[in-house]
Amino acid sequence: MSWPLRALAGPTLWAAAFAVIYAVHGAACAQGWEARPALIGLWLIALALGVVLVLRAPPGGALPDMLVRAGAWIGVASVLLTLFPVLGLTTCTDIPLTLP
Repeated sequence: MSWPLRALAGPTLWAAAFAVIYAVHGAACAQGWEARPALIGLWLIALALGVVLVLRAPPGGALPDMLVRAGAWIGVASVLLTLFPVLGLTTCTDIPLTLP
């Protein structure tokens, strides 16, 4: 795999995890089932995959190696920070929409 694709692996992991986690949350709210264990599990899986990307990043000092490592760290940090709210999503709010 070329280094540009490897550099994009971290942000792609974040995008996929974001889409899946919030899709599961929305489906759970629509269907009325408790999704918190599944959301936390998906979040932990995404974090673990991000750590694997970091550990498999090349250790060299060349620019492509540094960009691959940076992409991996960006993925881990993004999953950690932007998907952290799934730990607190316990209920779905049912706000009725009324037009004036």
